[in-house]
Amino acid sequence: MTADRHGHLMSDTGPEALASYEQALDDLLFFRPRVAEAAQSVLAASPRSVMGQTLAAYLGVLGTEEKDAAAARDSFTRFRSGLDTTGVTPRERMHLAAATAWLDGDLHGAGRILGDLTIAYPRDALALFAGHQHDFLTGDAARLRDRVGGALDAWDEDDPHHGPLLGMYAFGLEESGHYERAEEVGLAALERHPGDVWGIHGVVHIYEMRGRFTDGIGFLDARTDNWSRDSLLMVHNWWHYALFTLEAGDTARVLEIYDAALHHDGSAGVAMELLDAAALLWRLYLAEDEQSARWARLADAWESRHDGPHYAFNDVHAVMAYVGAGRIAQAQRLVQDREHWVAAEPGGSNRAMTAEIGLPVCRALIAYGQHDHGRATDLLLPVRHRLHQFGGSHAQRDAIQRTLVEAALRARRTQLARTLLSERIQLRPICPYNWSAKARLEEQLGAPGRAAAARERAAAQSAI
Repeated sequence: MTADRHGHLMSDTGPEALASYEQALDDLLFFRPRVAEAAQSVLAASPRSVMGQTLAAYLGVLGTEEKDAAAARDSFTRFRSGLDTTGVTPRERMHLAAATAWLDGDLHGAGRILGDLTIAYPRDALALFAGHQHDFLTGDAARLRDRVGGALDAWDEDDPHHGPLLGMYAFGLEESGHYERAEEVGLAALERHPGDVWGIHGVVHIYEMRGRFTDGIGFLDARTDNWSRDSLLMVHNWWHYALFTLEAGDTARVLEIYDAALHHDGSAGVAMELLDAAALLWRLYLAEDEQSARWARLADAWESRHDGPHYAFNDVHAVMAYVGAGRIAQAQRLVQDREHWVAAEPGGSNRAMTAEIGLPVCRALIAYGQHDHGRATDLLLPVRHRLHQFGGSHAQRDAIQRTLVEAALRARRTQLARTLLSERIQLRPICPYNWSAKARLEEQLGAPGRAAAARERAAAQSAI
């Protein structure tokens, strides 16, 4: 029986397949598009490789693409039905269980198994990566931090994968609010591997959360060759660049980035990229910059996918696109479809995510698009501290938090708006949006002096 470079035994995996597996892990950790080709090479050389099959199963679910997950489920089910488990190792059994749970829709069960796997085998890079991405997709900041942090002690610093693990850890630290430590760890990861796009992504999140958007632009500009090509995160990192540019008040540049990188005729149309496009345009929509032509093209892209109820976070961004394009009926049809599915579905992680978070947010977005700002406020207020439960990052979910602020302002719920903006400003004192919204609130409250001071502060921060 062969073993990977960390000594983990691999059943039914020959030397050629093992070499391809190690290459696939390296590609996976560095978010290289060729990971799919490397994973196929594992199975071409050893079709019955348990770890090769498990790797393919994880790749089928990590992109939150319904069709990919369905294909992976069918393939993995066929593999398991003919599997002789006699020679399967305990580690492989745990991977089989985690992949099966995930493919069956039990995301949280898969996460728990992957957690147990990492405790038993802390140098299992595939378990760490899959678990880390799982924690991101379920919005579990503490696990996003501690899953990797708990394994790092078992890794030698000169291991070639120690660097990307630091990049992963940096993102978990950032999402948990440990900004100084996150920056330290993220920059250490990039010293080892300047092309670690997840490490770059982690540092960029730190700048976003601390209002260091000028630093963020400079940081990305200095590393353009490391993140802007041959990367599965290229579009997402351009989204971050656009957010920094939006804070700086350069809407023309934001739209240039959108057209060149986020959504255009050559875009792949994958959910992870479409939701970035929707989240950026929605921020403009909240500022009453409606971009109707871009919304129409984006809504067409979402509609052409014919998505079923697979991942509530994606549904919310599809609804953003439909509302932004003025296709309220389309958004309502999506909500009705998910309501029927929730009523009929007996269980599964996405059912809970949809019922408890996804549907209220979708209904709120529709209400906002219909100028029923009071209803939008009432729908978002009960879930605002639970939005993490349906996935994404703080930066991604901020589009929804801003929607609540804007709805409260437009509904003239001044006491609520004051509370929301006080929370935001105390947490992120450097944020032009926060201060411009504060200026509008002060105008509603009949305090022109305080409004002018807030506007000046917003303008000064945009010019930093």
